[in-house]
Amino acid sequence: MPELLDSFSLLDLCDILIVTVLVYQLALLLKKETAVRVLIVLLIFFITFYLSLFSGFYSTTWLLRNTFSSSLVILAIIFQGDIRRALLATGRRQTEPSISDEASETVEELIKAVSEMATKQIGALIVIVRQMPIDHLLEIGTEIDAKVTSELLNSIFLPYSPIHDGAVIIQKGKLTKAGCLLPLSQNPDISKSFGTRHRAALGLSEMVDAMIMVVSEETGKISLVHDGKINYDVEPSEIRTMLRKTFDGKQPPRSAVTGEA
Repeated sequence: MPELLDSFSLLDLCDILIVTVLVYQLALLLKKETAVRVLIVLLIFFITFYLSLFSGFYSTTWLLRNTFSSSLVILAIIFQGDIRRALLATGRRQTEPSISDEASETVEELIKAVSEMATKQIGALIVIVRQMPIDHLLEIGTEIDAKVTSELLNSIFLPYSPIHDGAVIIQKGKLTKAGCLLPLSQNPDISKSFGTRHRAALGLSEMVDAMIMVVSEETGKISLVHDGKINYDVEPSEIRTMLRKTFDGKQPPRSAVTGEA
């Protein structure tokens, strides 16, 4: 023991302190999982490795050499959550949600219907019921119970139809009601340019998890409304993606008002 103390130098003390600091910083890094801190610490490790290599800090050099040799494993552990999310996101971008052929047909009929009505500037209000019931929120309404087709939807919302002003209800892939009145939103922040259909769609979406499609009679723009938000002037490709998620039982992403009516 005395011989060990006699051979212990200031250089060795500095070597041990550097190793201690590096291990401590690595522990903090693993706890916080911050990408910027990871890059900074790796840069510090890289610089320290070469400094220690030429300065005679053998313990530090040994630690850093072994750390770098395992760097891929360390990075995989640190960023495992981010890597998993990235892989899942890539999978979602490459494939649309898988739904039944019947649901897929319903989605295409809905897209065809709203696209045709948008071109002709025929106003429409279509409610797709998800998991939460809405019957207690509806007023009036005519029972129908029919297959969803673009022809039926177009005929319901023609201006001379007696039920064209109300909402159509689609539940479990069937058109169950038409001419329904929905509760209007009392949100004071909604744009004054939005009409009754948009306010009714917003009002219902504030109470339940339904997806509501709105075709503006004034502009011919299509809106998707859910979770108390209006996604205005939506492209057919986005409508298809969100409807497939709706029929797949997945919660559509939160949207926001992105335009004016």
